[in-house]
Amino acid sequence: MSRFLDEPLGRRLARLRVARGHTQQSVAERLGLSRNAVSHLETGLSHPSERTVVLLAGLFGIEPHDLVAGTDYPPAKVDRLPAVAPRHTEVAARLLALDLELRWVDALPPASRADALTTILAELDDLGVRGVVDERAALDRARAAVSRRLREVGSASA
Repeated sequence: MSRFLDEPLGRRLARLRVARGHTQQSVAERLGLSRNAVSHLETGLSHPSERTVVLLAGLFGIEPHDLVAGTDYPPAKVDRLPAVAPRHTEVAARLLALDLELRWVDALPPASRADALTTILAELDDLGVRGVVDERAALDRARAAVSRRLREVGSASA
């Protein structure tokens, strides 16, 4: 890794956070940190642990080594970083799965559609309890779409 400093890691974290529309609070909630800890990372008062680098990389949609390349992140810590980072939270992955379930609802007999949609709506409500602020809009859109289809099924059977 080149030790030429392109930008301090804290400045890069702040730039990526703002570019992706996150607040310090939303990043803190997603990573299990305090907002103050995120502020300290962005101002360079502290360096993130390897775990936090991996979580930040996943949040920003890049690999851990790309996140810290050309920054002041300690070389000894860089050597311990994994090559890849997970990209989806549990809620985001479950939303994708529920979207697939919605596609097969139309193939069900009309009498079974309302039950299937009610089950999907209950799963969305459960995810809403566990979701974080950034995912609330996606959950709300999914709830509205399922509720609309449930109303359509109900009016078609009446």
